[in-house]
Amino acid sequence: MTAAIVMSAAGAALGGLLFGFDTAVISGATNALQSEFALTAGSLGFTVASALIGTVVGSLVAGVPADRYGRKAIMLAVAIAYVISSLGTGLAQDWSVLIAFRFLGGIAIGAASVVTPIYIAEVSPARFRGRLVAMNQLNIVLGILLAFLSNYVIAQILPPETAWRWMFGIVAVPSVVFLIVTLLLPESPRWLAVRGHRDRAVAAMTRLGFSDPAAELVRIEAADMREASKGAPRLFQAAHRLPVACAIAIAMFNQLSGINALLYYAPRIFELAGAGADSALLQSVAVGGINLLFTALALLLIDRFGRKPLLFVGSIVCAAALLLVGWQLERAAPDGTLILAGLLVFIAAFAVSQGAVIWVFISEVFPSSVRGKGQGLGSTTHWVMAAIITWLFPVVADAVGGWVFAFFGAMMLLQFVWVWKVMPETNGVALENMDLRGTGA
Repeated sequence: MTAAIVMSAAGAALGGLLFGFDTAVISGATNALQSEFALTAGSLGFTVASALIGTVVGSLVAGVPADRYGRKAIMLAVAIAYVISSLGTGLAQDWSVLIAFRFLGGIAIGAASVVTPIYIAEVSPARFRGRLVAMNQLNIVLGILLAFLSNYVIAQILPPETAWRWMFGIVAVPSVVFLIVTLLLPESPRWLAVRGHRDRAVAAMTRLGFSDPAAELVRIEAADMREASKGAPRLFQAAHRLPVACAIAIAMFNQLSGINALLYYAPRIFELAGAGADSALLQSVAVGGINLLFTALALLLIDRFGRKPLLFVGSIVCAAALLLVGWQLERAAPDGTLILAGLLVFIAAFAVSQGAVIWVFISEVFPSSVRGKGQGLGSTTHWVMAAIITWLFPVVADAVGGWVFAFFGAMMLLQFVWVWKVMPETNGVALENMDLRGTGA
């Protein structure tokens, strides 16, 4: 694996950092937004979920242009949308304008969740693909941690009526960095080869340091010919039934863990458990730190042990931790220490398992001819579930309290059964050979 491949993957993964930063930054602004715009629990849920509704649109529309115009072109569009969204949200003077710019940011997040993992997978050798695609997830959780840290620092130095604007506006800084870096990245050589740009594909592979670009080109073209012999590249056909079902399932379970409910409402959950406002923000930083640490651990494990073993362990530990949190929140006198411990264990188990596996698995399980569409399907499912859960969480939590965490725990047990019975292992399989291993067409 060459330095050029690592640098290209790391540059693209900056889109993941913005993904995490932009989605989590609102967690520190919920109380201020509720006061500023006189929001009810339902309208607060919609405000937080507005970006996630945008992610559904972004993930739906990104796959086709990513296949038609290239991975790099879509990443550039994402970077520009991030810049506009962050500045517009920070300067918004009324609720409808805030919602509109959060929605635009959501479109960028959804598109990034489609194109960034595909790009990294397509510039990576099979042996290291898991950890390189998981680098995107590492940047996502780094972005989440940076959001929690910046929220805490801004809240210490600015009054609430001003602080929330800076929390949103500061996202423009890494957005500009991502825009500049993306301009310097090579296009995906696999996309170039499939689109018939043979000379550009060889040049891109040479720039990335592939050991034998000509032989790699022959292998990519042979896989593309196998797909072409089956007719027009349609995602929804019998030959793609398994990867389609697996992409939908892993995306649904990812959100049915309750991860976004915790990340977006972490300070409110800690306040519910008895923490003061400042302490709740600081505990959120601890959540972000654990998330980052165990995602980094996942990078070391995902190619060594494979995707399924990580999910087996993660499902069981997540379920146990969530059930503990639900039980404590339903007690007359909740133990804040146990709640924090349970949430940190949940975050650790999630980060080392489905948090790292989801984007790796979806980016690699589909044949090249429908990879953009398949990634779009998985990402759209993920964001639809994220929007629903994030929108409903404040209302459901008010109604049933800690039982909502017991539901999330039960879903993790169901995920264990799905991984055991249905999910194929994709570790170490070349992208062009997925269809030869029964995991693709």
